[in-house]
Amino acid sequence: MSMSKVSTTLVWSGSKTRAEALLAGISADDPHTFSAEITEVGNKWELRIIVVGNSLRNVRSTVDDLLACLGAIESTLNTINEE
Repeated sequence: MSMSKVSTTLVWSGSKTRAEALLAGISADDPHTFSAEITEVGNKWELRIIVVGNSLRNVRSTVDDLLACLGAIESTLNTINEE
């Protein structure tokens, strides 16, 4: 019997600098649970995060953690840019 896998992809688009900051911020957070890359698409940059797991629960937990981290990083970047 083979184990099924579950995967999802998160895509953020914007400036290269911000994409790099977001990636740096999540890289320390269990990097073995996802893969990520920054690519240029047209005149914008995309941060693509791929989460693969053995169950929906596992993938959802990882996505929830990543979204919380990304939200906190983006909030901090917005605050810094306002100053």
